[in-house]
Amino acid sequence: MFAPVYLDWNATTPLDPLVRAAMLPWLDSRFGNASSRHEYGRQARSAIDEARARVAAAVGAHATEVIFTSCGSEANNLFIKGAAALMKPGLLAISAIEHPCVREPAKQLRRGGWALREIAVDAAGRIAGDDWKAVLDARPTLVSVMLANNETGVLQDIAALADDAKTAGAWFHSDAVQALGKIPVDFRTLGVHAMTLSAHKIGGPLGAGALVIDKRIELAPLIAGGGQERGLRSGTENVAAIVGFGVACERATARLEDEARRLAGLRDRLEAGLVASGMRIFSVEAPRLPNTTFFAADGFDGETLVAKLDRAGFACASGSACSSANPEPSHTLLAMGVERDVARGAVRVSLGRDTSMADVEGFLAAFERLTNELNKLTAMAVQS
Repeated sequence: MFAPVYLDWNATTPLDPLVRAAMLPWLDSRFGNASSRHEYGRQARSAIDEARARVAAAVGAHATEVIFTSCGSEANNLFIKGAAALMKPGLLAISAIEHPCVREPAKQLRRGGWALREIAVDAAGRIAGDDWKAVLDARPTLVSVMLANNETGVLQDIAALADDAKTAGAWFHSDAVQALGKIPVDFRTLGVHAMTLSAHKIGGPLGAGALVIDKRIELAPLIAGGGQERGLRSGTENVAAIVGFGVACERATARLEDEARRLAGLRDRLEAGLVASGMRIFSVEAPRLPNTTFFAADGFDGETLVAKLDRAGFACASGSACSSANPEPSHTLLAMGVERDVARGAVRVSLGRDTSMADVEGFLAAFERLTNELNKLTAMAVQS
């Protein structure tokens, strides 16, 4: 069966073989409910406790600060809605480049009486200092700024932002889903009140996420029931996925430094080739994830390029996988001041543990062929 080269690692990742091996017993002979008092239940509870410790260790947190959820989206919603439910309506500030699973619950709060303010970013996708100061002067109650952008890969100075927010009396949350496993992520160093993680971005299974939260912060649960996860996320735990999440965290952090260096080398070669072909690389002026390239050129449609690249054997994306049904250009690029026509032509390539230099060279060769063909077709259409 034909298998394209996978260059969409920011959307999801293949299951790490060792993660799969750790999960299999919990999909077969070890089927206990972790809330049961008998041996089957105790085994499941022990496995969850071990996984919780592994996730916590990966981000420098204490195990009691890790709340398992079904995904990163649920974790983001849990913090934003759960915090707001215990507060009087105030000002919620989010960056203008947040993932939809932060933007949408923020909009829901606005309909419930909260004021919503989007924090502007500069042309490279970094939080704009002047606008950040204006937000702080407005005395926000809640702030959420992502650590690493899923499209551009831009990294924010979360430690400084969180310190400013705390001084202003706000609770600060960061979506760290794209950062985990690609750069060092430390809950204490970042100084946030809460942070979101996801398993399937680091070789773990779909269906497992976590909210890492300071024990002094109180939230209202989104899901009420049996009181699992400190009462913040009721429901019988997905033991297999949680076990896989723990092993994936351990694996990803153990090889992080070497892998980041290798991926940065591949990305630099990719971007050199794209620039030579006349492409515009977004956010090169800012610190970025080592695996992510977001680029475009005038006159090209991103969706068309992605479809043609797929047929040529290379799977990449025109933006965030979670907003692919939206025909509008990337809201991240628009927030950065990129022209709408250019933003429509954006393509994201994200690299991962299986990506090789041969894959990068093959992509560049295929991309050059495709763009040459499209240029010829455009020229013929103009002449006719």
